[in-house]
Amino acid sequence: MGYWNSRGLRGSSFETVINYTNEFYRQKGLAVIQKIPTPITPVEVDNAKHIISKAYFEKDSTVDYIGMAQGVGLCFDAKETKESYLPLRNVHAHQLAFMEAFEQQGGISFLLVHFLRQGEYYLLPTKELRRFWNRAAQGGRRSILREEFAPQLQVVQEKNGMINYLKAVNIILSQQSLNHR
Repeated sequence: MGYWNSRGLRGSSFETVINYTNEFYRQKGLAVIQKIPTPITPVEVDNAKHIISKAYFEKDSTVDYIGMAQGVGLCFDAKETKESYLPLRNVHAHQLAFMEAFEQQGGISFLLVHFLRQGEYYLLPTKELRRFWNRAAQGGRRSILREEFAPQLQVVQEKNGMINYLKAVNIILSQQSLNHR
């Protein structure tokens, strides 16, 4: 089993921005998206500081966020990288399987990726993630270059600090409706 340590909070500022965005969506009646906690069992607890210093993961987590937006089910995982690429090792097979199963039920699933150095955010649909995953499985590149992300699915941080990823979700919905005609 995996063990939690201080590296478990990587990307927490990115998640703070996502949580802020999700709260904005909720208040405006646009979406209800919840952060899914990773189930852990504490092993070592510092009672004086009220912190868990060591724990193990009870089971594999699925995705970071799940909810509904205007009648459409959404689930996504947040990934952050300091590089100009997203290493596929940051995405686990069980996460990809969950996102694909979610889509089979009529929902939309994706990665929301933050390139720290470039200060850019992108939405990566699960179908595209699968394409890159298969490329790696066939001996190809084991990461996704920033340039390989669809420019139309870049998510811009607004002046109020939120990252309006629902604009990119609407692009995916438009593409899906065109494909079903």
